[in-house]
Amino acid sequence: MSLPTTTLAGPSDAPHAPRVRRGRRPAPSRLLFFAVFLGLPLLVYIVFVVSPFLQAFYYSLTDWKGVSGNADFIGLDNYVRIFTDPVYLKALRNNLLLMIILPTVTITLAFVLAVMVTIGGDTKGEIHGIRGSNIYRVVSFFPYVLPAVVIGILFAFIYSPNGGLLNGLLNLPLRLLNALGADVRLVGTAWLGDPRFALGAIILAVVWSLVGFYMVLFVAAIKAIPSEIIEAARLDGCGRVRLAAQVVLPQIRENVSTAVVYMGIMALDMFVYVSVMTPSGGTARSTEVVSRYLYETAFARSQFGLASAMGVVLALVTMLMAVIVLFGSRSKEDA
Repeated sequence: MSLPTTTLAGPSDAPHAPRVRRGRRPAPSRLLFFAVFLGLPLLVYIVFVVSPFLQAFYYSLTDWKGVSGNADFIGLDNYVRIFTDPVYLKALRNNLLLMIILPTVTITLAFVLAVMVTIGGDTKGEIHGIRGSNIYRVVSFFPYVLPAVVIGILFAFIYSPNGGLLNGLLNLPLRLLNALGADVRLVGTAWLGDPRFALGAIILAVVWSLVGFYMVLFVAAIKAIPSEIIEAARLDGCGRVRLAAQVVLPQIRENVSTAVVYMGIMALDMFVYVSVMTPSGGTARSTEVVSRYLYETAFARSQFGLASAMGVVLALVTMLMAVIVLFGSRSKEDA
């Protein structure tokens, strides 16, 4: 007796039922998440960052005086005026000079100090910094705690030609020579009043106030480097200078790039230091910067349209600097 055979239908033989695609609505909690954590910060950014910049750009195309509500549209006349103004060009040149010198000096000193207090100790045994590195780390951070106004006033007294600390230290050996019978003229340099030294004196004050902060930043970055990398370099006979330049520096490149951007923004501002130490921009405008000259143009001469044009140019220079630094560091990392 033969059993009946049954044929099982495969997937290809089964009738295809039409699929109904139903669009899923986002859950209310998901919408609330995007509204709070994306929409709200975006709204704040547009209101407090994008909107003032667009407003400043609009006013830069007018002759607004800052008092009346009427402002005549004059096009690019304000931009033509500022780029034919010798004072503005000198202020912009000072800012660009500061943008090169300040990050270079500050970040180089901060990196050297960070290497010394982390891996600059004995090359044998456990990796550690120089003796007393914890004390140096704390003391070097003290100047950053002080407000910029206080630092400006402090260094204005240090640079004073009459009784200033710097001239007093320089005069100590000269006074000793005079006491021994020599007729030597004492130093009485007005460091902030002499166009040859004024900008350099301000740079020294800024470097003194910020080098400790960036040293702490680099110390944290160096501590995050796996110790196996540094130990392997030391076993290969890598000296301190080579270890810092070829091993440590590439590992903290992103931190250095961020520090360069922040220091560049600081150098393109400098309003507080220049206003406190040289209130009128220095002798012959030797320390004039765009931010201080902008303030004078707007609030002393009531030329808010012209001042807005200065601010727009300064903002564009700042953004260009940040883009060059960040994309330059990324291209080196990809290479």
